[in-house]
Amino acid sequence: MASVTSNAPPKSFSFSISNPLKSLIPKSSSLCLPPHKNHHHHHRLGLSVDAAVSPQPSTETKNEPSPDYRFEILSESLPFIQKFRGKTIVVKYGGAAMISPELKASVVSDLVLLACVGLRPILVHGGGPDINRYLKQLNIPAEFRDGLRVTDATTMEIVSMVLVGKVNKNLVSLINAAGATAVGLSGHDGRLLTARPVPNSAQLGFVGEVARVDPNVLRPLVDSGYIPVIASVAADEAGQAYNINADTVAGELAAALGAEKLILLTDVAGILEDKEDVSSLVKEIDIKGVKKMIEDGKVGGGMIPKVNCCIRSLAQGVKTASIIDGRRQHSLLHEIMSDEGAGTMITG
Repeated sequence: MASVTSNAPPKSFSFSISNPLKSLIPKSSSLCLPPHKNHHHHHRLGLSVDAAVSPQPSTETKNEPSPDYRFEILSESLPFIQKFRGKTIVVKYGGAAMISPELKASVVSDLVLLACVGLRPILVHGGGPDINRYLKQLNIPAEFRDGLRVTDATTMEIVSMVLVGKVNKNLVSLINAAGATAVGLSGHDGRLLTARPVPNSAQLGFVGEVARVDPNVLRPLVDSGYIPVIASVAADEAGQAYNINADTVAGELAAALGAEKLILLTDVAGILEDKEDVSSLVKEIDIKGVKKMIEDGKVGGGMIPKVNCCIRSLAQGVKTASIIDGRRQHSLLHEIMSDEGAGTMITG
C-alpha cells in the first residue's frame, strides 16, 4: 500500500491515500487525484481532487485501485509538494464542517495529508453550534447583534469551557487518531493573542478583537511537526477573557506568521458575481476587484467581514486568501491541489 511519510514530526506517521480516517469516513469516500495537466496559470497547481475514486482498469477488485494507480497519484502530487512544502497554511474551521461527522472527518484527513507531504497547517476554530447547545441546556438565551454573539460574564464562561475544553480537545484527538500530532491552544497560551474590547462593547459585552499577536509559542511547535489547533478566545492585558471571531483570529495569525495561504471554510460556495446565482462563482479576484464588488453591493451581509479579513491579511503579507465551500468533501485538497479550487481565491 502506498503511503506518504513525513520526516519532520516528533513521531513518525503515515497517511494511507486509500484509507484515510477509516473509522470516521463512510466506506464510499476516498481520494482521487487524476493525472496532472499542464497549466499556465501562476497561482494554482494542476491537480484535481474528487470525493470518490474513479474506476480504473485493473485486474483487482472494483473497489481497489491498482498499485500502479496509487503510485501515479503520488507522482502527480510532486508539483504540489514542491510548491508548498515547508509553507504555513492557516485554516479557519467552522460552519457545516463542524457539524457533519463526514465533513469533520474530511477536514481532519485533509490536514493530516497536508502535514504528511510537508506543509505546515495551523487550524483555528470557533464553535457556535456547540456553544448554543450548552447555553440551551443551561436555559441561557443566545442573543446576537449584527451577527456577533452578545457575551455577558456567564456566557463568556460557557464559551471558554466549550471552545477550549470540548471543541478544541475533540479536534486534537481526531487529528492524533488520524496519525498526526496536534497540540491544542487558545489565545491565552503563551500570550499568543492579546484581546481588546470591540468598539461597541457596551452592547456586545465580552466580544473582543485582536490587539496583538505573539506567534513565538507556535514556531517551535510547527518547526517540530506538530499541528496547532487554536480556539478563538483570548484575554486582554488585565486578564479578562474575550470571545473573538474565528475568521479574525485566523487572519491575524496568518499575517503574523507570514503564511503562504489563509483559508476560510464557510457554508457558501464563495464570492458570487450574482448573489442569487450559484453558478456565478468568482474563482479568483484581486483586492481591487473585490473592493469594487463590495462598493457595487455584489458582496454583502456576512460575506463582508470575511472578505475584509482576507484583505487585511493580504495587506500584511499573506500570499493568497481563499473563501471556500466547507460543505464539500475534501474542500481543502480541492483548494490547494487543483486549478479550479473550492471557492474564491483573493490575491494581493
